[in-house]
Amino acid sequence: MRVIAVVMVIFGLVAPVGAQAAGAKEVTLYKDPQCGCCEGYAAYLKENGFDVKVVNTGNLAAINTALGVPDELQACHTAMIDGYVVEGHVPVDAINRLLADKPNITGISLPGMPAGSPGMNGEKTEPLAIYEISQGKPKVYAVE
Repeated sequence: MRVIAVVMVIFGLVAPVGAQAAGAKEVTLYKDPQCGCCEGYAAYLKENGFDVKVVNTGNLAAINTALGVPDELQACHTAMIDGYVVEGHVPVDAINRLLADKPNITGISLPGMPAGSPGMNGEKTEPLAIYEISQGKPKVYAVE
């Protein structure tokens, strides 16, 4: 986790200390300026009690690389929540579990842009597999 802290400082991915101390669920969401589904995901997080700051960037791949998100786990946006990477359209139940359990991992990911996932159009056709972002081969963190 120490490497993540250094990367967060380098890219300016750190939320204000006062806000975290107050217990706010602060989210910084990095996305491509042209992506509409990312705006839908930001709205979904806000509806579920998160304070979301959206940052448009044309450099999402570099941010993901710096944060240690493997290519196979990348999606269309990257969020930082309480020092964890949350990649893609991850449901809030998985995020809340991550924040409550505080596992020693980099974060979690719902790779790609599955239909019916939070912020995405369409109907969910199968369970959503959310993966751990950590060293080694990706492991399933949750299925929703």
